[in-house]
Order: sequence, then C-alpha cells, then structure tokens
Amino acid sequence: MMEEKKILITGGTGFVGSFLSEELIKAGNFITIVTRDPSRYREKEASNQKYIGWDEIESVMEKTDIVINLAGENLFGKRWTDAVKKSIYDSRIEATRSLVDAMRASARKPELFVSASAVGIYGDNGDTLLTEDSPHGSDFLAEVCVDWEKEAMVATDLDVRVAIPRIGIVLEKNGGVVEKMYLPFSLFAGGPVGSGQQYLPWIHMTDLCRALIHPIYNPEFSGVYNACAPEPVTMSEFARVLGEVMNRPSFFKVPEFVLKVALGEAATPVLSSLNVQPKVLQVSGFEFEFEDLKLALADII
Repeated sequence: MMEEKKILITGGTGFVGSFLSEELIKAGNFITIVTRDPSRYREKEASNQKYIGWDEIESVMEKTDIVINLAGENLFGKRWTDAVKKSIYDSRIEATRSLVDAMRASARKPELFVSASAVGIYGDNGDTLLTEDSPHGSDFLAEVCVDWEKEAMVATDLDVRVAIPRIGIVLEKNGGVVEKMYLPFSLFAGGPVGSGQQYLPWIHMTDLCRALIHPIYNPEFSGVYNACAPEPVTMSEFARVLGEVMNRPSFFKVPEFVLKVALGEAATPVLSSLNVQPKVLQVSGFEFEFEDLKLALADII
C-alpha cells in the first residue's frame, strides 16, 4: 500500500472516475473531485473525499500531490454536429489547460499529472498492429487526442511528471459498450455492429483503474501508454463471446450503413479498427488481471 496522497480528480463522477475514486480511497488516499455542480454531492463528502467547483482548482493545487484528469464530453449517443464537436474538443482541451494553468500558478507543484487520452488517436487502421510508437490518425477524434495530449505535456515545462493513458473500450456493467449491447442480447437480438472485422481494443474496468494508478507506484514511469488489454478481438468475436457468456445467440448484425445513417460521423468510434497493444505497460512490468475476454465479460455479467 502506498503512503497517503492528496489526489485531485476531474471527471471523478463519471463512468471511469467513480470506479477510480473508490479504488484510490480504499488505498488510503484523500480525494478531491472537481465537478460543475459540487452542491449535488455534498451528502457524499467524507473525511477522505470532497467535491469542489472548477473555479476552486487553483486554491487546492498547492496541497495536491497528484492530479488525474478524466474530464471530457461523452462521445456517444448523438450526432456530431459542429456544436457537438466543439463541445467534445473544448471539454478536453480547456479542462486540461485549466489544470496546467493552476499548476503554473501554484508555488508547490504536484509530483504527477495523469491526463487521459484515447486509442482513437491512431485512427482507423484495419489489422495493423498499433503501439505507442505508431503514427497518429487524421480524423476528428485523432486530432482531438493529439491536441489533448499536447496540452497535458505542457506540464513537463513545470517539472511535473506527466503520464498519458490512451484508453481503450472500457468493460464494466452499467456503462460503456456492455450496457449498450446487453439489452439486445438479453432479448435474443444481439450481434456484431458494423462489418464485424474491426478490432476492439478493450480493457476491464479493474485493469483500467490499475493502469491509471500504475504511474503513482512507479516514479520513473511517464509519457504516453496504451491502456487496453493485450488481446484485442474483432467485433464479431466480441459479440460471439458476449453471447456465449449470456447464453444467447449472436447473429443479428447491425450493418455499418445503418449506424452511419443514424449517427453520421459519431459512428466512427464503433466502426474504426484499432488493433492496439499495451507495449509500454507490459515493458514496465504491469500485469493484467483480465487478459482473456471471456473471463472479463463473465466477471462483469
């Protein structure tokens, strides 16, 4: 167990952030969660957890050991109009910039800045094996991730160690792809989405939280790293395994054109093929608890 740290988290009330906050509290840390409306969470405050607004970041930065940045508008559920794309971009870039500005203004800097990115930075790559050294893509999501990472890396100029996890598709109940696919499968109407040949760089929530915490335990660890399991699968294989775990068939395919008609450009994260490997994590000695998709889904469902 590590010594108690004072950890500031943005996006701490979200899908990933809520699980991560719980793990950090269990490990004996003091958590400050940044949210747009802290008054909504007053009843959840405790001796080891408090909520603050974005305008209060600078006031607490001097007493913060570690900053974890998970803030960002949800990518799914609506078409990417120009206004939505601006919101997706600004929510990530401006939040990261605000944190770095607060660090710059603080007499005492945090020792570590863990700032999220996404595997979408690589763009659609078919079967090509992707590592942290692979080139960036050129679509909207890739460009967002490139600028997002650049903003975070500015903190290195302040002598703050920066670690940037490129997060894959997170598997956990009550959120993400499992929640979206669970209902049709439970109604015997599940199946692959799109061509079925696109690779999904998945990761179990437990391993993602461990990967986000990994730089805290490893003081030499820094830079970008892929936060996804070492055994990516195609969408067809994912659907087949999900059906097997749920004891349901997997043959009701959702064609690619249907998604594109319904969601337009917002279908990109589901249809892109990303055969991503967590090379940096593995070289650093990180060991996954869930490398096998069937075991991961069985644990969740």
